[in-house]
Amino acid sequence: MFTALLPTLLLLAQDPVPQDPAPGPAILVQDPATPAPAGAAGAAAAPVTPVAATQPAVKAQAGQQPLSFYSQRFPFHWDQFMPLKAEVDGLRINSIFFNKRTMTLFKSAEFGTRAVIEVTNTASAKRVPGFAVAVFDAQNRLLGVASGGPKLGGIQPGDTESFDLNFHQVVERVPRADHFVLAVELTN
Repeated sequence: MFTALLPTLLLLAQDPVPQDPAPGPAILVQDPATPAPAGAAGAAAAPVTPVAATQPAVKAQAGQQPLSFYSQRFPFHWDQFMPLKAEVDGLRINSIFFNKRTMTLFKSAEFGTRAVIEVTNTASAKRVPGFAVAVFDAQNRLLGVASGGPKLGGIQPGDTESFDLNFHQVVERVPRADHFVLAVELTN
């Protein structure tokens, strides 16, 4: 019975993801398809690559819809809440946050490096997303990769959910990254 209870206790003891942390400024990253408001601070701060949205991965077979896909490069900020302005077929990507997973019970214990993505389903139908994050340094060397999505089902219309994407094995240089690429693929 203890072995069944231990994972539950570990999950409950984790620090919650900050919704809008007080220390440090929040970084607003804007989708290039959305025009920046006039006089916006930092509008020309970092170049972003074009969005590739709603492109079929393969030719649609009879009765199947093509997959929706989104991929974009963003500047990287460690342990800072980063609001994002991006959407793919009614799935709004609200924010991303990179940090070390810790637990309140064991202050000095670390349990891996993660990216936390928050999304909202603004569509009228359920969305089933898959996420991938690749982190690079200034010389464009790959430092780490994380992926994930819903375990069961998807995101119901109007719901907002957060997903933990875990980096495994190659994690030491992730906090010193320069930029990252976020990819989102929707399935039905």
